[in-house]
Amino acid sequence: MSQTLSRYSQTYTTYGGADIVCTFNGIQIGELQAITYSVTREKGPVYVMGDPNPKSFSRGKRGIAGSLVFTVFDRDALYQLKQQAVVHRHGLNQTDALADNSAQVLSAIDNAAALTNRNDLIKGWQTKRKANFIDEIPPFDITINFLNEYGQASKMEIYGVEILNEGMGLSVDDLTTEKACTFVARNIVEMKAMDEWEV
Repeated sequence: MSQTLSRYSQTYTTYGGADIVCTFNGIQIGELQAITYSVTREKGPVYVMGDPNPKSFSRGKRGIAGSLVFTVFDRDALYQLKQQAVVHRHGLNQTDALADNSAQVLSAIDNAAALTNRNDLIKGWQTKRKANFIDEIPPFDITINFLNEYGQASKMEIYGVEILNEGMGLSVDDLTTEKACTFVARNIVEMKAMDEWEV
Protein backbone atom coordinates (compact mmCIF):
# COMPACT_ATOMS: atom_id res chain seq x y z
CA MET A 1 0.00 0.00 0.00
CA SER A 2 2.82 2.40 0.84
CA GLN A 3 4.45 1.73 -2.54
CA THR A 4 1.20 2.65 -4.32
CA LEU A 5 0.88 5.92 -2.41
CA SER A 6 4.49 6.91 -3.08
CA ARG A 7 4.11 6.09 -6.78
CA TYR A 8 1.10 8.39 -7.10
CA SER A 9 2.55 11.15 -4.95
CA GLN A 10 5.78 11.33 -7.00
CA THR A 11 4.16 11.78 -10.41
CA TYR A 12 3.21 15.01 -12.12
CA THR A 13 0.41 16.86 -10.40
CA THR A 14 -2.07 19.62 -11.07
CA TYR A 15 -4.13 22.08 -9.08
CA GLY A 16 -7.76 23.06 -8.92
CA GLY A 17 -9.27 26.38 -7.98
CA ALA A 18 -9.72 25.25 -4.36
CA ASP A 19 -5.95 24.66 -4.09
CA ILE A 20 -5.05 28.29 -4.78
CA VAL A 21 -4.52 31.11 -2.29
CA CYS A 22 -3.70 34.68 -3.39
CA THR A 23 -2.10 37.43 -1.37
CA PHE A 24 -1.83 41.11 -2.30
CA ASN A 25 1.20 42.60 -0.54
CA GLY A 26 0.97 39.85 2.07
CA ILE A 27 -2.79 40.31 2.64
CA GLN A 28 -4.82 37.21 1.81
CA ILE A 29 -7.67 38.05 -0.55
CA GLY A 30 -10.33 35.41 -0.06
CA GLU A 31 -12.80 37.20 -2.35
CA LEU A 32 -10.68 36.63 -5.45
CA GLN A 33 -12.57 34.35 -7.81
CA ALA A 34 -10.43 34.46 -10.94
CA ILE A 35 -7.19 36.01 -12.18
CA THR A 36 -5.92 36.12 -15.74
CA TYR A 37 -2.83 37.63 -17.32
CA SER A 38 -1.29 38.05 -20.73
CA VAL A 39 2.18 39.00 -21.94
CA THR A 40 2.50 40.75 -25.29
CA ARG A 41 5.52 42.10 -27.12
CA GLU A 42 6.03 44.15 -30.22
CA LYS A 43 7.90 42.31 -32.97
CA GLY A 44 8.31 43.76 -36.43
CA PRO A 45 9.73 42.22 -39.61
CA VAL A 46 12.91 43.62 -41.19
CA TYR A 47 13.05 43.64 -45.00
CA VAL A 48 15.79 44.32 -47.55
CA MET A 49 15.66 45.36 -51.18
CA GLY A 50 15.01 42.54 -53.64
CA ASP A 51 13.51 40.03 -51.18
CA PRO A 52 9.82 39.93 -50.22
CA ASN A 53 10.49 37.74 -47.18
CA PRO A 54 11.62 39.21 -43.87
CA LYS A 55 15.27 38.70 -43.01
CA SER A 56 14.75 39.06 -39.29
CA PHE A 57 12.38 40.37 -36.64
CA SER A 58 13.15 43.31 -34.39
CA ARG A 59 11.94 43.13 -30.81
CA GLY A 60 10.24 46.05 -29.14
CA LYS A 61 8.34 46.81 -25.96
CA ARG A 62 6.72 44.19 -23.74
CA GLY A 63 3.44 44.64 -21.90
CA ILE A 64 1.92 42.63 -19.06
CA ALA A 65 -1.78 43.00 -18.35
CA GLY A 66 -4.62 40.98 -16.92
CA SER A 67 -7.92 40.95 -15.09
CA LEU A 68 -9.21 40.21 -11.61
CA VAL A 69 -12.69 38.97 -10.70
CA PHE A 70 -13.89 39.27 -7.12
CA THR A 71 -16.94 37.95 -5.31
CA VAL A 72 -18.53 40.83 -3.39
CA PHE A 73 -19.88 40.15 0.08
CA ASP A 74 -20.92 42.97 2.44
CA ARG A 75 -18.10 45.34 1.45
CA ASP A 76 -15.74 46.11 -1.39
CA ALA A 77 -13.40 43.27 -2.30
CA LEU A 78 -10.27 45.38 -1.78
CA TYR A 79 -11.60 47.35 1.19
CA GLN A 80 -8.77 46.23 3.47
CA LEU A 81 -6.13 47.18 0.91
CA LYS A 82 -7.71 50.59 0.35
CA GLN A 83 -7.67 51.32 4.08
CA GLN A 84 -3.91 50.74 4.19
CA ALA A 85 -3.17 52.81 1.08
CA VAL A 86 -2.09 56.39 1.70
CA VAL A 87 -2.67 58.80 -1.17
CA HIS A 88 -0.96 62.19 -1.41
CA ARG A 89 -3.39 64.77 -2.76
CA HIS A 90 -1.57 67.64 -4.47
CA GLY A 91 -3.31 70.99 -4.30
CA LEU A 92 -4.29 73.84 -1.98
CA ASN A 93 -7.48 75.71 -1.35
CA GLN A 94 -7.71 79.45 -2.09
CA THR A 95 -6.92 80.57 1.45
CA ASP A 96 -3.76 78.50 1.58
CA ALA A 97 -2.78 79.64 -1.92
CA LEU A 98 -3.09 83.35 -1.02
CA ALA A 99 -1.16 82.85 2.19
CA ASP A 100 1.58 80.99 0.36
CA ASN A 101 1.80 83.66 -2.37
CA SER A 102 2.29 86.40 0.21
CA ALA A 103 4.80 84.20 2.00
CA GLN A 104 6.74 83.75 -1.23
CA VAL A 105 6.90 87.53 -1.75
CA LEU A 106 8.20 88.08 1.75
CA SER A 107 10.59 85.16 1.48
CA ALA A 108 12.35 86.74 -1.48
CA ILE A 109 13.88 89.22 0.99
CA ASP A 110 15.45 86.60 3.19
CA ASN A 111 16.89 83.35 1.81
CA ALA A 112 16.51 81.49 5.11
CA ALA A 113 12.87 82.46 5.37
CA ALA A 114 12.38 81.47 1.73
CA LEU A 115 13.63 77.96 2.45
CA THR A 116 11.31 77.61 5.43
CA ASN A 117 8.28 78.85 3.49
CA ARG A 118 9.14 76.55 0.59
CA ASN A 119 9.14 73.53 2.91
CA ASP A 120 5.82 74.63 4.40
CA LEU A 121 4.41 75.00 0.89
CA ILE A 122 5.45 71.48 -0.07
CA LYS A 123 3.91 70.08 3.12
CA GLY A 124 0.68 71.89 2.28
CA TRP A 125 0.53 70.22 -1.13
CA GLN A 126 0.94 66.73 0.27
CA THR A 127 -2.28 65.98 2.10
CA LYS A 128 -2.50 62.35 3.16
CA ARG A 129 -5.78 60.48 2.84
CA LYS A 130 -7.06 56.95 2.29
CA ALA A 131 -7.80 55.68 -1.19
CA ASN A 132 -11.39 56.19 -2.34
CA PHE A 133 -11.01 54.14 -5.53
CA ILE A 134 -8.94 51.04 -6.12
CA ASP A 135 -7.09 52.74 -8.98
CA GLU A 136 -5.54 55.00 -6.32
CA ILE A 137 -3.91 52.06 -4.54
CA PRO A 138 -0.10 52.21 -4.93
CA PRO A 139 1.56 49.39 -6.91
CA PHE A 140 1.41 46.05 -5.12
CA ASP A 141 2.66 42.50 -5.66
CA ILE A 142 0.41 39.47 -6.13
CA THR A 143 1.64 36.11 -4.86
CA ILE A 144 -0.27 33.00 -5.95
CA ASN A 145 0.36 29.86 -3.88
CA PHE A 146 -0.72 26.38 -4.95
CA LEU A 147 -0.99 23.37 -2.61
CA ASN A 148 -2.90 20.14 -3.22
CA GLU A 149 -3.81 17.10 -1.13
CA TYR A 150 -0.55 15.31 -1.96
CA GLY A 151 1.50 18.09 -0.36
CA GLN A 152 2.90 19.27 -3.67
CA ALA A 153 3.19 23.02 -3.98
CA SER A 154 3.93 25.69 -6.57
CA LYS A 155 4.20 29.44 -6.61
CA MET A 156 4.00 32.35 -9.01
CA GLU A 157 4.28 36.11 -8.53
CA ILE A 158 3.17 39.24 -10.37
CA TYR A 159 5.12 42.39 -9.51
CA GLY A 160 4.17 46.05 -9.64
CA VAL A 161 0.44 45.59 -10.22
CA GLU A 162 -1.56 48.75 -10.88
CA ILE A 163 -5.32 48.58 -11.34
CA LEU A 164 -6.74 50.49 -14.29
CA ASN A 165 -10.48 49.85 -14.49
CA GLU A 166 -13.16 48.43 -12.23
CA GLY A 167 -16.75 47.48 -12.87
CA MET A 168 -19.64 45.77 -11.09
CA GLY A 169 -23.19 44.92 -12.05
CA LEU A 170 -26.23 44.28 -9.89
CA SER A 171 -29.26 42.33 -11.03
CA VAL A 172 -32.29 40.70 -9.46
CA ASP A 173 -31.48 37.56 -11.45
CA ASP A 174 -27.95 37.17 -10.00
CA LEU A 175 -27.38 34.95 -7.00
CA THR A 176 -23.95 36.45 -6.34
CA THR A 177 -22.40 39.84 -7.02
CA GLU A 178 -19.10 40.05 -8.87
CA LYS A 179 -16.62 42.83 -9.44
CA ALA A 180 -14.15 42.83 -12.34
CA CYS A 181 -10.92 44.82 -12.62
CA THR A 182 -8.18 45.15 -15.20
CA PHE A 183 -4.55 45.73 -14.34
CA VAL A 184 -1.08 46.24 -15.75
CA ALA A 185 2.12 44.91 -14.19
CA ARG A 186 5.86 45.40 -14.43
CA ASN A 187 7.09 41.81 -14.20
CA ILE A 188 5.89 38.28 -13.70
CA VAL A 189 7.55 35.12 -12.42
CA GLU A 190 5.82 32.11 -13.93
CA MET A 191 4.65 29.18 -11.85
CA LYS A 192 7.41 26.99 -10.48
CA ALA A 193 7.15 23.85 -8.37
CA MET A 194 8.49 24.03 -4.85
CA ASP A 195 10.42 20.84 -4.06
CA GLU A 196 10.57 21.49 -0.33
CA TRP A 197 7.47 22.69 1.47
CA GLU A 198 7.51 23.59 5.14
CA VAL A 199 4.17 23.37 6.88
